[in-house]
Amino acid sequence: MTDTTDTQVPAAGEGSASDQPEAPRAESGADGDRAARKVRKVREGTVVSNAMDKTVVVAVVDRVRHAKYNKFVLRTKKLYAHDETNDAGVGDKVRVMETRPLSKNKRWRITDILERAK
Repeated sequence: MTDTTDTQVPAAGEGSASDQPEAPRAESGADGDRAARKVRKVREGTVVSNAMDKTVVVAVVDRVRHAKYNKFVLRTKKLYAHDETNDAGVGDKVRVMETRPLSKNKRWRITDILERAK
């Protein structure tokens, strides 16, 4: 009283699309390069210095929960960001995006100036 149903086993080298996830393929062209890249980090902060040429220092404030006391603590991180047009001034709120290393300390670039200083 055994049920004799035919089950097909794929041969070596063959497999259905649902068995194994297909690796992303690198496409040629500018759009293909962008699709293969990982998502870049984006932060918002305040410009605290613009004394350098094409570089600003951006202070990014994060609220993190203290591990022991469970109180929120403000942590400030200063980022060196590339400002191609020297447009950002001290006190401006800006959005920065991660980029390739541009110098010893500079790994971010300004994408938007959200609010000008008053």
